[in-house]
Amino acid sequence: MATQHRVEGRTEQNTATTSASAESTKTKARASAAAAKTATTASAAKAVKTTKETAEKKTTTRKTATRRTSTRRASTTAKTTAKAAAKPDVITPVFDAYGEAAAPTIPVTDPIQFGRVAVMDVTPNEEANRFPARVELGETFRVTAEVFIEGRTKVGATAILRNPRGREMMRRAMTCTNPGLDRWEVDLRAGERSDVNPWEPEYAAVRRQLGDWTLVVQGWEDTYRSWLHDAEIKVNVNDDVDNALREGAALLRRWADTEDAHLRAAQRGLLLDAADEMDDESFSPAERLAAAKSDEITALHATNPLRDGLSEGAAKTIRVQRPKSSFAAWYQFFPRSEGAYVDKATGKIVQGTFRTAVIGLERAKAEGFDIVYLPPIFPIGVTNRKGRNNALVAGPDDPGSVFGVGSAEGGHDTVDPRLGTMEDFEAFVAKAHDMGLEIALDFALQCSPDHPWVKAHPNWFRHKPDGTIAFAENPPKKYQDIYPIDFNADMPGIEKEVERILELWIKAGVTIFRVDNPHTKPVRFWQDVIAAVTKRHPEILFLAEAFTRPGMMRALSYVGFTQSHCYFPWRNTKEELAEYLAETNGDDGYYQHNTFWPSTPDILTAYLRDNGIAGHAVRAVLASMGSPSWGMYSGYELIENVQRPGFEEQIDNEKYEIKVRDWANAEKYGISGLLASLNRVRREHAGLFGYHNLTVLKTDDPNILAFARHNPAELTADDKPETLIVVVNLDGHNAHQSMVHLELPDFGIDPAAGAHVRDELTGREFDWSWDNYVSLAPWADVAHVLSVRY
Repeated sequence: MATQHRVEGRTEQNTATTSASAESTKTKARASAAAAKTATTASAAKAVKTTKETAEKKTTTRKTATRRTSTRRASTTAKTTAKAAAKPDVITPVFDAYGEAAAPTIPVTDPIQFGRVAVMDVTPNEEANRFPARVELGETFRVTAEVFIEGRTKVGATAILRNPRGREMMRRAMTCTNPGLDRWEVDLRAGERSDVNPWEPEYAAVRRQLGDWTLVVQGWEDTYRSWLHDAEIKVNVNDDVDNALREGAALLRRWADTEDAHLRAAQRGLLLDAADEMDDESFSPAERLAAAKSDEITALHATNPLRDGLSEGAAKTIRVQRPKSSFAAWYQFFPRSEGAYVDKATGKIVQGTFRTAVIGLERAKAEGFDIVYLPPIFPIGVTNRKGRNNALVAGPDDPGSVFGVGSAEGGHDTVDPRLGTMEDFEAFVAKAHDMGLEIALDFALQCSPDHPWVKAHPNWFRHKPDGTIAFAENPPKKYQDIYPIDFNADMPGIEKEVERILELWIKAGVTIFRVDNPHTKPVRFWQDVIAAVTKRHPEILFLAEAFTRPGMMRALSYVGFTQSHCYFPWRNTKEELAEYLAETNGDDGYYQHNTFWPSTPDILTAYLRDNGIAGHAVRAVLASMGSPSWGMYSGYELIENVQRPGFEEQIDNEKYEIKVRDWANAEKYGISGLLASLNRVRREHAGLFGYHNLTVLKTDDPNILAFARHNPAELTADDKPETLIVVVNLDGHNAHQSMVHLELPDFGIDPAAGAHVRDELTGREFDWSWDNYVSLAPWADVAHVLSVRY
């Protein structure tokens, strides 16, 4: 009906129906007030008195309700909420104009108590909230909860996020995604994403946003939706229509007068106008009902609802960490191989140093990586030194394994003199920082037989009955050049020394530590050390190289390892990858941040061995797009994929020797360019790379894997949805075709219009709909990385 008709109708009704309806209204209100008074128990005498006063006040208010004119804008209806009782556990009802009580907010004074609406099983939540969920600043994450009330009454749910100072930073309505299980969900974001580095002046502003945020899920009775559901049925069948409509009008007036709804004056006026029209009997029942469910009021219900019986679930802690705690691109190289060359006069290899290793920084930067990870740079022991390919006897020119830490020249607090001095290392770090690169240092907590600790702290090592120190073993593997640490005799002393050493490297500019085999040390040891270090330096991150049982990997994440190496290299089939992508980018991602590496100095899989250039391209796409954190070991660009016989690692392994590489050959393989493109896509769509927004898509070919990353419009900078679709041919030798199903509404795509997508790797554009034909061949395109144009 036209707005003018509504206004004229309301004016006519105010004149024509005042005398007829006022007495009827008084009678109904008095009856309701009397009923409320009778029902009140003697044990709540004070509440009875308040209730009676409120009901009488409402009766008086109702006498003049229908006479309201334009002056009503300046004088709102009388308050519907009775004055709070003195005792916090006394529940004070809220009444509408007819004396009908709304669902109250019930005080909760014990964690086991429920509110008026039940809120349970809020996620993320692990180990009874002992260990907070972890997200990067600005990372999108999903909150779920079970919210319900008795009977068939409708409920709503709201998620609220507050920063460490208690300020509300985000409030979003939740959506019921499984009515049968009362499951509600919503995506949130803690702060704004940033790429500022810890040494930059702007980092001070970033640091203020970090720390423990608080998540609260509120459940509430959705009185408006419950009423509307019943009212629509009654109007359609012409059953008790007048009562239903008057009840709705009273509800809208109470909504307009509710502080919790945070309404502006115009919004209150909208509700009051609608209430007047609903009371106007000159309109048909359908017209009166339509006033209560206009587009404007429907939108208002979505943003500023009437929330009765407001009930909060238990608060959860969300630990918000600095940039690169989730979204990171790692590049590993051995400084001793960077700039190494063969001396033509002697035929011997001249190793690289920190000064020549700048070329490694330049390569990492050119390929788009933002963290450079260095293996141990400490002096290497001589006793039992390993030779090439893990030979038990080293040749005179063999440099030894970088993991055999310690010699007469020093231990973990010393730079290997063959690489340079501490000043050279600091200059190398400064150069990296100038290029916007962080330096991560491998901290291998183990010793060669020549390490200074062996003499200074013999009780830090396990001794055999014959008095000799036991070397490291992982049967059938033996590490004769390494003594493992024994933590049983003096763990506090070892902790103190490790904290001293980490502090030394932090002062030299290291901001991340990659820890070798942390699962072979006590979890409590790492918990103590990481807590001590991050208390002084909260910007320091830790990466766990722990290929071990799930429980240990999870425990290491609980105690402070920011990211973790994982089993991605061995997930190769469509089924394996689909399952692992969902696991990495699901609830586990709140605690264990898996970083995807196609290969490492310790890992060269049969897939990379057997699938050549195409296989290397496939694994790079999967790693970079499948996890927010991914890494690359240098030499990948040169397709170094020959295994040492009988072992799943490279022949001529760089752990034991210095590599002289001809980087001029990299261009012919095309992998370097692909790495740069993949990292460019990640930077341009950085907001999509979190651990909680990946969906595996349905395909009908066993060699075609597809998945999408998506953020809703409400969580993007330009208020538009953002989506990347990745389609990969897993077969490095044959072409494959498949239909890819895209559930358009789930990604904010209008089914009527479809999606226009652009391949970020080739620049080609396509039109997509629900089901889409894709053909990929290893000699052409091994993958599509499609951005949706909204």
